[in-house]
Amino acid sequence: MTEDRQPDIRDLEEQFEEDADEASDLQERLEEAERERDQFRTMALRYKADLENYKKRAASEMDETRERANAQLLLKLIGVADDFNRALDYVPDDSSDAGWVEGLRLTQRGIENAMQTEGLSRIEAAIGQPFDVYEHEAVFFEPTNEVAEGTVVRVVRNGYRLKNRVLRAAQVSVAQAVLPQENSESEIQNQEAQ
Repeated sequence: MTEDRQPDIRDLEEQFEEDADEASDLQERLEEAERERDQFRTMALRYKADLENYKKRAASEMDETRERANAQLLLKLIGVADDFNRALDYVPDDSSDAGWVEGLRLTQRGIENAMQTEGLSRIEAAIGQPFDVYEHEAVFFEPTNEVAEGTVVRVVRNGYRLKNRVLRAAQVSVAQAVLPQENSESEIQNQEAQ
């Protein structure tokens, strides 16, 4: 009976080997689970970063769309303001109803204030300053030797800048040097008269 009670050494060795195999299996499964966890953590961080980048890009695109729409509206408002200013320039000085004219001038200031509030500023295209291709649009060239070539001679239409971007270039007339001709028409007429 004593033999029944004592486990066989072979049984113990087999049990130990089974337990070792099971422990090895468990260790491999644990390592695999840790690798998967790390992969999922990396994926989650990547997707979180992608989501943040998407949110920033979407917000940026929304801002750009809003700015483009605002710029289009302001361009239309600039056209109305130009027409309104031209109309006011032709109001006779001896107008019989000064209150009416003053009301129009108040409306003009209101339009200008609204444009400034939205970040719109006038491009100062002064006569005598050099032509700037980024802010001016040359619509005429005037032959003259009175000022340097490439100088603004006349402002045809004011330009506007929205914040730091040119929304509408100022239309200007630019000085162009007069080339001396060998025989001008007046010299030819003088020679014919003699």
